[in-house]
Amino acid sequence: MFHYRNPVRHAAAVMVLLALSSSSLPVTAALTLAEAEQIARGDDPAVAASQARTQALREDAIAAGQLPDPKLKAGLSNMPLDNLDIDLEPMTQVILGVEQAFPRGATLKHRQRQVEWKAASEQAKADDESRKLVREVRSNFLELYYQLEAERVVINTRALFAQLVDITQAHYATGRVSQQDVLRADLELSRLDDRATRIRNEQEKARATLTKWIGSSSSQTLDPRFPELPDLPSEQDLAAALEQHPVIQAESARIESHNQAVQIAREQYKPGWGVGLEYRKRFGENPDGSDRSDMMAAMLSVDLPLFPKKRQDRRLAASLQEAEAAQLTRADRLRELRAMLESDHASWQRLGERASLYETQLLREAGANVQASLNAYQSGVTEFSTLMRARITDLDVRLDDLRVRVDRAKTQARLLYLAGEAQ
Repeated sequence: MFHYRNPVRHAAAVMVLLALSSSSLPVTAALTLAEAEQIARGDDPAVAASQARTQALREDAIAAGQLPDPKLKAGLSNMPLDNLDIDLEPMTQVILGVEQAFPRGATLKHRQRQVEWKAASEQAKADDESRKLVREVRSNFLELYYQLEAERVVINTRALFAQLVDITQAHYATGRVSQQDVLRADLELSRLDDRATRIRNEQEKARATLTKWIGSSSSQTLDPRFPELPDLPSEQDLAAALEQHPVIQAESARIESHNQAVQIAREQYKPGWGVGLEYRKRFGENPDGSDRSDMMAAMLSVDLPLFPKKRQDRRLAASLQEAEAAQLTRADRLRELRAMLESDHASWQRLGERASLYETQLLREAGANVQASLNAYQSGVTEFSTLMRARITDLDVRLDDLRVRVDRAKTQARLLYLAGEAQ
């Protein structure tokens, strides 16, 4: 293909290629996307925190359904203040008693259910955090894959450009090309080096982002094969799955929790009950010398909700408003998910069409254009600038093809977040 080599420039090109392709990262086994997902799932603080909050609410639900603790009473009744003699007055008593309160109506049952629904909402949030985790890992992994592959494409192209520079200098020495062609070749080679540097910068940023999810494993070499994702359901199935999305389940559970709050407010119109039992110890003797008998007392107390206008009515109205707000929030969340589905699915389809176009036409046509330009240049039919444009176009087409395939996979990851997967 090319027969001339400038030894100095060729050695310099080899050194640059080695510098670009080498890495200070340790040599380890290639990391696949599935392995990255598994690592991220195993140690994510956000998911663990949601699970801990769920368990805390489940424990709290059990406590919320229990009766209040009984109260123990102890005291001294009818103590004479003139001499403080407990044996003198027949009414002086030491009292020991216990009281138990019973909340109004079925308040306890509804309180327990309210907290149980809060726990269900938190569990759904934990499931959503898990889905988000997988989505973000996939997106970051794919972006790092793109930057690594883009670097490889640029490095390969740079080798060809370096050869063009050598050929141009040789032709300039024989008077076949102008000095402008030599300068143009050097300029394009320098621009390609700058492009490689910018790609490496984006690559390092993408690796640092991935570190958030998988820690030091992000330093591993990535599997060179294009990352595979699970197949997508149909658009109809995706839309139907939104009702079961954790975001919607969390809002549905919040609605049920607020409904229980409404029931609690209704129960406050009913009376609450309290019972008590007292043992009363008396001291001293009766006039006939016999011991004074001890006594017992039993009590019943009842709440009287006679004036509900500014208490029960207001609390019920507030609970109803909160339940309505929860309904509207759920509808808004579902609308957001549907909009996300429509937008991402449309992008996924169009990116698929573009990927097919690159595969069937653009890549082949760009390669053919380079070969035709090279043949024409070697035959002296076309100018050097035409060959350079063909090379640059071929590079751009290959990078665009990679970008389209990666962007489509990212969009597929977002759609899989909406669809859900068997874990």
